[in-house]
Amino acid sequence: MPELPEVETIRRQLAPALEGRRIVAVEVRDPRWCEPAPPEAIDDALRGRAIERAGRRGKYLILSLEDDVHLVMHLRMTGNLLISDDGEDPTHLRVAIGLDDGRRLLFVDVRRFGTGDVLLGGDALDEYFESRLGVEPLSAHFTAEALRALARGRKQPVKAFLLNQERIAGVGNIYADEALFRAKLHPLRPVGSLKRPQIEALREGVIEALELGIDSKGASIDDYRHVDGARGSFQDRFLVYSRAGKECVRCGSTIVKLRAAGRGTYICPNCQRRPRTKSATSSRRVPQPQGSS
Repeated sequence: MPELPEVETIRRQLAPALEGRRIVAVEVRDPRWCEPAPPEAIDDALRGRAIERAGRRGKYLILSLEDDVHLVMHLRMTGNLLISDDGEDPTHLRVAIGLDDGRRLLFVDVRRFGTGDVLLGGDALDEYFESRLGVEPLSAHFTAEALRALARGRKQPVKAFLLNQERIAGVGNIYADEALFRAKLHPLRPVGSLKRPQIEALREGVIEALELGIDSKGASIDDYRHVDGARGSFQDRFLVYSRAGKECVRCGSTIVKLRAAGRGTYICPNCQRRPRTKSATSSRRVPQPQGSS
């Protein structure tokens, strides 16, 4: 699934192509894309309005139109947004939005999980994200203290914590693994047990991984492509993700794959030491003498 860097890359590519353009046609070919709203309602809301801004929140793309109308799109597993000027329809085309310069914005999605929602007004937009997304990890609000407050008292593994979009917006499987490796944290360590230096290292790891992903224009492993069909290059800069059996770039140990938060997860077992369990700790204690008087 495209994560924050991939969606931000698409946003940056869409902005100069879309901002200031007027929508002249909306063709929703797959009603699942906009359910429960009918396709004709999407057309009525968008057609004739100018696109004022291309934005992003977490993994969501936002096209803000005049009259405070907002189109919120999520690419899910296999969605792609393409800018086309040749009039040809690619395979798996779900939505085509015609622009006043003759080009089209195309939503292509093999597995049909991607979505589009139209929200009327800034309050509706804020309410939409309030229940879905937490802090933006590249914003000024993502401080060590804020992260520490989110983690305090929680027993869930740190990787599951990172993947929870209601806590931190935009981090998915790839960038969680890359961030945890940078922070030297095992993905199964309870997030509430992290000390202040570990919290700070985790914050820095998240930011560094995301910024490098944006600099690389995302990671193209399966379906993700740029708006012109080109591939990202972050997959060529992975430190740990998908590198099982290869040497750790830090210590030379062998990268292994395990399951964490229900996802395939890559770690260096030397750099990211597995947390001790209570039972393991108890078994190492020296037995106490019995019946001493």
